[in-house]
Amino acid sequence: MGLFSSQFSNVVEWEEFREDMIFYKWHNDEIKKGSKLIIRPGQDAVFMFNGRTEGIFKDEGSYDIESEIIPFLSTLKGFRFGFNSGMRAEVLFINTKEFTVKWGTKSAINIPTPQLPGGMPIRANGTFNFKVNDYVKLIDKIAGVKDSYLVEDVKIRITAILDQLIMKWIVKEGKDMFNLQANSFDIANGIKTDLDMQLFDTGMAITGFNIMSFTYPEEIQEMINKNASHSMIGDMNRYQQASMTEGIASGKVHGGGVASDMAGMMMGMQMANQMMQNMNNAGNNQSTNGNSSIKPNFCPNCGQKTGEANFCPNCGQKLI
Repeated sequence: MGLFSSQFSNVVEWEEFREDMIFYKWHNDEIKKGSKLIIRPGQDAVFMFNGRTEGIFKDEGSYDIESEIIPFLSTLKGFRFGFNSGMRAEVLFINTKEFTVKWGTKSAINIPTPQLPGGMPIRANGTFNFKVNDYVKLIDKIAGVKDSYLVEDVKIRITAILDQLIMKWIVKEGKDMFNLQANSFDIANGIKTDLDMQLFDTGMAITGFNIMSFTYPEEIQEMINKNASHSMIGDMNRYQQASMTEGIASGKVHGGGVASDMAGMMMGMQMANQMMQNMNNAGNNQSTNGNSSIKPNFCPNCGQKTGEANFCPNCGQKLI
């Protein structure tokens, strides 16, 4: 009896688990008496009988199918294994993790822009996240006809429409074509919403979408970099003065060559101009102060003629 029992028993499990596999369908001729169901961490098990979902089991562990699983199935609660009989059923194992996928545009996307009649050719890359959230829809649309499904299958479906969505949300948001990275968060949120709708009927959901970078053609990128550097510098005269001073101080501009002579001449001219400005300012200040210390001919207090004295001889008013 023990010999026959061991011959008819089997183990229902996801034997060759893969991190990039979304689900795996176990099916055999029949599940026999004494069979065990093994659910590992990160897995859920869905029992299917005659194409119907009979029960979903989410707690990891090892279970006796006859005594611990069948009593909880919807239409098989009264099923009993005979000596040589088994149960024809399928078990769908679902990977419950959140998957992260890298994406990148296959070719440049021409985004319409007034500055360039033919459009701005850009590339982009980033990541998106998804997971299974509705087992009934998953079985109805995919698992009902497939034994397994890979992350690559979802990636192919997503990237097939991604270029159009990137163009849609860049144009829709009316963003600055030369500063897309600053607006990548808003663009990514719009794309995430559309992708989630695309996967809605498959039982999977987009849980995140990120744009890591936008890439422009080389000549456009050089123009953007140059414009950014000019904005950062601000006052070009001060920038040139600081660069020249730093070059001489660091020894990068030295010797008796043309560069050194030019540097010395420029700094000499700048110093001379500064000295002339200082002298002019000092002369103006002295002139103003001198005018305020001129002795009046008549006392401002009593009108007495002052003469050479520093004080009024009549009332004693200070004259200087």
